[in-house]
Amino acid sequence: MLSFPSSASPVSSGSGSAHGSRRRSHPEPTARAKGSLAQAASSFSCAAARRRWRYRCRQRRKRRRARPACQPTTAPAAKAASSAQRTTRGRSASSTIPAAIPIPAPPPASAAAGAGPAPLKATGRGRRRVRSRHGRGGCAGTGTPRHPRSLPPPSITQFPRSSSHTALCFPQDLLLAAAFVSDAQYNRNIPFKTSPEAVRLYHLYNHWMMRTATYFFIFLNLSLALFEEPAVYPLPFLATSVLEVLCLLVFLGRLTHFAKVTLHNVFWKDTKNICIMVAILLSLTDLAIYGVLRMYDVRSIRWSRIVRPIFLINFAESRQIRRAFRSIRNTLPEITYVFLLFMFSLLMFSLMALKLFGERNLQTAEGLPYFRNYLEIVFDLYVLVTTANSPDVMMPAFDFSSWYTLFFIAFVIINTYIFMSLFLAVVYNNYKKHLKNEIRKLAYMKRRKMIEAFNLLKEEEGEQFVVREAQWKQLVKLVAPDTSSSHRELLLRISDDEQKGFVDKKSFVQLADLLNIQVVTLRVRRHPLARWVPALYGSAPSRLLRSIVRHRAFVWTYDAIILINAIFIALDEETPYISYAEWVFLALYIIEILLKVYTYEPREFFGKTQFWNWFDTLIIFAALTATILNATLKSTLKYNSQQILDIVFILRVLRLIRIVDSIQRFQVIMNTLINIVPTMLTFGGLTLVVYCVFAIIGMELFHGKIQYFPANSNAPHALECGNPALKDSLFARGKYCKNNFNNFASSFIVLMELTVVNQWHVFANGFANVTVQPAKLYFIAFHIVMVIIIVNIFVSFILEAFFVEYSLEKSEVETAIEQKIQELGMGVQEDELQHEQLLDNMESAEHELEGEGGTKPQSKGLVFKIASKRYRTVDALLQRMFEAEIPLEDEGLSFEEILNLSPTSAAPRSPSSESAA
Repeated sequence: MLSFPSSASPVSSGSGSAHGSRRRSHPEPTARAKGSLAQAASSFSCAAARRRWRYRCRQRRKRRRARPACQPTTAPAAKAASSAQRTTRGRSASSTIPAAIPIPAPPPASAAAGAGPAPLKATGRGRRRVRSRHGRGGCAGTGTPRHPRSLPPPSITQFPRSSSHTALCFPQDLLLAAAFVSDAQYNRNIPFKTSPEAVRLYHLYNHWMMRTATYFFIFLNLSLALFEEPAVYPLPFLATSVLEVLCLLVFLGRLTHFAKVTLHNVFWKDTKNICIMVAILLSLTDLAIYGVLRMYDVRSIRWSRIVRPIFLINFAESRQIRRAFRSIRNTLPEITYVFLLFMFSLLMFSLMALKLFGERNLQTAEGLPYFRNYLEIVFDLYVLVTTANSPDVMMPAFDFSSWYTLFFIAFVIINTYIFMSLFLAVVYNNYKKHLKNEIRKLAYMKRRKMIEAFNLLKEEEGEQFVVREAQWKQLVKLVAPDTSSSHRELLLRISDDEQKGFVDKKSFVQLADLLNIQVVTLRVRRHPLARWVPALYGSAPSRLLRSIVRHRAFVWTYDAIILINAIFIALDEETPYISYAEWVFLALYIIEILLKVYTYEPREFFGKTQFWNWFDTLIIFAALTATILNATLKSTLKYNSQQILDIVFILRVLRLIRIVDSIQRFQVIMNTLINIVPTMLTFGGLTLVVYCVFAIIGMELFHGKIQYFPANSNAPHALECGNPALKDSLFARGKYCKNNFNNFASSFIVLMELTVVNQWHVFANGFANVTVQPAKLYFIAFHIVMVIIIVNIFVSFILEAFFVEYSLEKSEVETAIEQKIQELGMGVQEDELQHEQLLDNMESAEHELEGEGGTKPQSKGLVFKIASKRYRTVDALLQRMFEAEIPLEDEGLSFEEILNLSPTSAAPRSPSSESAA
């Protein structure tokens, strides 16, 4: 932990001393908050704390009424005022202190400033926080603003002048500011109520355990399709019904909790909430009808299962998925025009094909008429656009005349290469435009929320408004309770660069960005052997061995060993020499691990951020265990299992991944891919929604039409997948019988194969043969929705996120945190970690955090680095592109105005409160 000097602060004199003594006798509830936000909020609600705060607020109001100007009082005057006010404790709140008590003039600026910058720990302790009647500061009791440039308080943060707010004026402001900062950090756009109880409920609503529980029951509700008819693992109807009712009750409780913290007019106008309530009602109705009909042995369709993905989309936690759907909705108009032009071209070429080949009496390889039915021609040419039936669809015409190939070449060039590329270009361009508008809207919202938090905590300092250091620390502790104290001190040094004891508005607004940047705190620890056997560990041979292990050549040597091992893995395992060589390689890998543990401090070597060290150790010891077990079973002559041998082979191949970490350019690409994983997960959720909908529809349409039989089965029609309609079809000859819609898992596999596109026309023809020909529309619809729209948007999003992240990696942009770490001499370079040199550098130098006042607190080997995954959210990464376009002076619109903006109006050319209206 970072330690800072605790000297007297210049502002701790005068009236601050009196207030400081009262703080020692009556500590603020927030100082006792040691846990999460819920614990901090609950500590303020006890009866004893309320009584103390009521008394302190009454005393504060009496003192403010006696002072017409915002000037600090001296310590004797404050004590006299406090003594005079205690005599009037039982009077009403309108009582004032006697006018005979003098109020001295403020001390000179030089005396207040002190000889030098104030140390961080003692700054701001004695400053009194003055508030106007709106809670925004100013001369106490006068209602005058503290500065002519201060904004009027936004409507949603005005508090009722009730006794509960008066009693909890300070902690309520802090909790409300923490809620605003947390929303800005995670880009939550929830217009919540600002009453004390609502703020505490809002903190509970956003707790990670509540979100995790919500996601758990959402996925449990979706996974019920695995256990319902047609089931992969059948469960009784009563069991699945109870689980579904439980999920619906959790959803209803979550929605009720959301209604408690949201403004009523906003809640009932929100389409998401209406959709959730309708989905719950439909699910309960369908469940009741299905249960009653089941009692009379009447089979019915569980039509409500198709609305289950609504819960995944419409809860407040799924804003990323909703943003993806909005991108699709906003991109559809432009895609529609291109799609209509593409369909016109397809219909024109189909008509030409009918006239060219319809009267030639040509036949396909299966002996069917070739290009005689117009609708079948349209379907075959549409499949040709996806290249799934190329060149099979062309061969009958090609065999008849080579000149007919010109028709297909022209068709492929126009429709496959031009129109499909045009789809991607239109999707990419429109998605990027709408993404920019969405992110700029989020930037406005984040800026506005940070300003709201600043207005709640600001105090007057000269000609500007600031937030005191003590307030800032308590705020950060509430917003990020898992952040270490040393990390908070580092953020304070960045926000208060000159160590003035306060944070100005510009630095405060950047707090959400600072919290989104992941910083790894590393502590220097001596090796246990250096403490237990210092003579042996510090001897010359030991130092030589450790220097060899730390050298870059040691890493290169083992990279070469891994490559040589890869060659042996490709050879025959049954050869004795190859089998013996594997033991040699295992021994070399174990020696490498032992040497590294001997050289580097074990807790640092196996730290939670040392992924590759954990990877190497687990893979090597798992391979050793599997190899020993494999050899033991072979020696017993009862070895008849291939699974263990497969595990051994897989573990051996996985060792090759270690080489990726040894090449710098590979590391940049891998880190970039890791950083955009949340983006992939967002579209993974979008894909899950589409798959669930189409899987449920497919089960209702095609369940039981195709059956799978083992290869040695004697069942009738086993070669035709249990359906004579598939006799001599490509579906049956290709042995695709296991690709069916007989259960939820099989449906997902079929949809995944359709997404890949290859042979999707075989599936479409096969299922059309066992039902009706219009069934092909199901597969065409899935291809349009999934492949043409969603996959293209997914590619567009990945390209945009990858370009931004990769350009940041290549340019090695230093953030304010990186600069401050290097200025304080507590930074560690990325290559030092990659080359395993960190502990060597730690042992050779004691890093210290030096303040500007000349003090030098010891850090005991504490160093920081920016994590390879820089940002906690994708929004934080994308906002870097657009934040520079919004000047700090533009505080943006109010919450209601920003929430009502369309994506186009949310992105004015010159962002300002006037142009953005």
